Order: sequence, then structure tokens, then C-alpha cells
Amino acid sequence: MFKSHTIVRCLAIAAVACATNLSTVAAEDFAVAGVTFTKPEKWKKVRPASSMRAAQLEVHEGSAKANVVFFYFGPGGAGGVNANVDRWLKQFQEPKEKINPKVETKQINKTKVTFVEAEGTFMDGPPFGAKTPMPGYGLLGVIVEGPQGMIFIKATGPKKILANADRDARKMVEDALK
Repeated sequence: MFKSHTIVRCLAIAAVACATNLSTVAAEDFAVAGVTFTKPEKWKKVRPASSMRAAQLEVHEGSAKANVVFFYFGPGGAGGVNANVDRWLKQFQEPKEKINPKVETKQINKTKVTFVEAEGTFMDGPPFGAKTPMPGYGLLGVIVEGPQGMIFIKATGPKKILANADRDARKMVEDALK
């Protein structure tokens, strides 16, 4: 027969194992402005490269990668939806009509969400710094008009990666708003 301290020890070991598994699952989730997102399985969570970024992910295909950045500037911060869509599209070297822009707005569980896509030569770099032209790049942007304010999600990288990541990005947003 088991002694009571053996049972307690087994239960403690089981509890630690469960807690370890739960923390691993929780590490895949992150919250931005009261909305909890779950990182798509093949994406990598990384430390934000700037204090302006609420979260940052990467999507890898071979040696190429795309960055997925989450911004939150507080209620009413960073201007409206149209101002941000225009700002994102102007980050391409080509004029708007040459970058195949697509803008779609829809309701997901009472939350207004705007999806933005474009492709061309993306001018990469800090907002007020030197820019590096990145030909063959794409942009996949999402603006979530959440209860605490707008959440801006901006993915940039080789257009092939973003084309493949589009479904995962949309599912991530839809699942977060369920």
C-alpha cells in the first residue's frame, strides 16, 4: 500500500507537470489592449524590437522571414483607420495604383476589423530614419477596433511568405474576437 506522503508526492509531481504544460500553452497567447491572441503554430514569438511595439512575431520560410508587429497607442491614438491605411500604403516606393491595394472591412463578433494588403517595393526602416528598398515585398495589415482602442497589426516581408501567412493571420484575429 502507498503511504500518504507517497501519494502527496505523486500529486505534487503531477501538478508541476500540468503547470508546466499550461505555461507552455499560455506562452503561445499574448494580450494587446484587452484582446488575447494565440500565435499561429508555425510563427515565432520574438522580443519586440522597440518599446512602441506591444508584441512581435516572425514568419519563416527557409532563410526568408516576415515580421508581424502589434501596435497599441491607447484610445484614440495614432489616428483613424483611413489615415493608417494611407500611411501603410505610402510605405511602398510605387504609387498606390501599382501596389495592388486591397482593403476589406468586416464585423467579427461586433468588432470592426479592417484588412489591408499590398505588394511592391517596401521602404523598410524607422519612421523618421533612412529607408531601404525591399523589392518583392508585401504588406498584410489588420486594424482591430477593440474595446480599449485600435490595435494595429502590420506584417511585412517577402510577398510569398505573406501570401502563405494570410489565412493564419485572419484566423488568429477571428479566434481572438470570438
